[in-house]
Amino acid sequence: MEEISEKESVVMSQKRTLARFLAEQSISEDDPTGWFEVLYAKAKSEELPVPWADMAPNPNLMEWLEQTKIDGKNKNALKIGCGLGDDAEALSRQGFDVIGFDISETAIAWCMGRFPKTRVQYITADLLNAPSEWHGHFDFVLESYTLQVLPDPLRSDAIKIISDFVAPGGTLLVICRARDVQDDPRQMPWPLLRSELDAFLDWGLSQKSFEDYFDNEDPPVRRFRAVYEKEV
Repeated sequence: MEEISEKESVVMSQKRTLARFLAEQSISEDDPTGWFEVLYAKAKSEELPVPWADMAPNPNLMEWLEQTKIDGKNKNALKIGCGLGDDAEALSRQGFDVIGFDISETAIAWCMGRFPKTRVQYITADLLNAPSEWHGHFDFVLESYTLQVLPDPLRSDAIKIISDFVAPGGTLLVICRARDVQDDPRQMPWPLLRSELDAFLDWGLSQKSFEDYFDNEDPPVRRFRAVYEKEV
């Protein structure tokens, strides 16, 4: 595992602190998702780093893609909370016809600027008020790191909505921070309990695999990586 420098560690801490401040402020104003656009707009205008955007695909996604060799030919996919687009582009390279959406207009414009020749369809949309035509529409749905930045009860609502996106016979991949009941959830991003992910089973999905592991970050972060399928 490659160690990060002291300077990189300071930068990571600073960008997380900013995100947490904006999230807390937004939640206190009864607008728990409004801070995403504020963060992206500030990052874009002031050339600041976005906490979860490494300008490369999520390594936990890439590891899974390498393991499964999933073929997206003649299939569509949805990337929830696409951020700056790297995961959506990774799915596109697997052959999927991809929609990547984010609640932040700035993030979506940033994606299109980064990938001017992309095959991905980037859309500004709110997960909690998603287009009705997405109901049961996608062969593959990727949820990575969105649930962990949503407070309850929005998280529970989001799990139901995400389940609804999956087409009959389709697959959902969830990647998130993890904790046990006795663990302190600390600050946003809030790690999830396995029991929270089990809620996907209440909405027409069956669990095909579940991994509880520590990733290769420095220091390592505990993750859940779970695969669900919807019956035909």
